[in-house]
Amino acid sequence: MKLLLLILFLPATAFCQASVAYYPFSGLVTVSTNPNKLVWLDARLQTNTPFSLSTTFCPLINLRRTERANYYLGPSIRVNALNAIENNKILEGYALHVGVRVAPVLSLPNLRVAFELSPSINTGFRFGLLSSYLGVAYQFNKRVRQPAP
Repeated sequence: MKLLLLILFLPATAFCQASVAYYPFSGLVTVSTNPNKLVWLDARLQTNTPFSLSTTFCPLINLRRTERANYYLGPSIRVNALNAIENNKILEGYALHVGVRVAPVLSLPNLRVAFELSPSINTGFRFGLLSSYLGVAYQFNKRVRQPAP
């Protein structure tokens, strides 16, 4: 199921300004709108278990943008549609994301290294967790049509 969603998202990102990221240590795959804009959206799918559809939706704001790095901040909500099967709440919790995406290789400006810190709390406000994410991102650019000669 998750692989199918990923296969469906990748062609769509190839034709627009978007970004795909993978955080291997935490098993996250993300699809984002254009992270060079002031405000952008990020959808994250947890892939480290086949029995979960935990998805996080993050509206993010770029605090500072340079030619090689974007520093961003934003809140998020985490939902799991499979919780409805057991009559549990679909909403699992909230988080705040503070991160940076850096282009370390000049010859590959679309390849980014992403690092994030994210304090989160469950919906009952009973426990929290501080997570850190390290991964790679690829930023797709809109195709520019060449004028006919």
